[in-house]
Amino acid sequence: MSARKASIRRFLPVAIAGTLITGVPAVTIAQTNPGFSFIWGGDGPGRKQQLNYVLQYGTPGHRNDRHRYKLGRQSVAMDSITVAFPDYFDGRFSAKNVTLRESAKGSNIFNFKKGKDIPLATVEYDEDNRVLELVPESPVPAGTRSEVVISNMKNPRSGGTYFINARITSPGDVPLSKYIGTWVVSIFRN
Repeated sequence: MSARKASIRRFLPVAIAGTLITGVPAVTIAQTNPGFSFIWGGDGPGRKQQLNYVLQYGTPGHRNDRHRYKLGRQSVAMDSITVAFPDYFDGRFSAKNVTLRESAKGSNIFNFKKGKDIPLATVEYDEDNRVLELVPESPVPAGTRSEVVISNMKNPRSGGTYFINARITSPGDVPLSKYIGTWVVSIFRN
């Protein structure tokens, strides 16, 4: 056998494998989760005001999802949490599917371990004003990593970027509301 035929026989499997790997398009496209954000001013939140979130199933075209809005560690105890959706957000959910959860240890935005549920006294969703209010049975201690989990959320019909604001109140004689940040949620629809 000539040297030329031997080199073709060695090279052919590599060429076929390379074509298969690079020539096959990606079958799935994941939903957008927080990544890089470019801040250039305007009305949007600054870098330190952006909160992390996870769309757990994250499949475009799949209408139902689980949204996990991370609150992070707060320097004060939390007596209540208010989540305000923008007026153009047409996603739907029920207050009975909302939980407050202490994040699992070593938790980051890609960790899907279930943390410990924090018992809630009330969960109210004002659909007209698009405001969700959670009141724990006892104040959540300062320094506790927590997240608001909305299961069985029907994602908005049209894709887009949604600025969802978070406020907390701390226990005391005069409950003062404190803005803690914004989740910049991007939802892709195909």
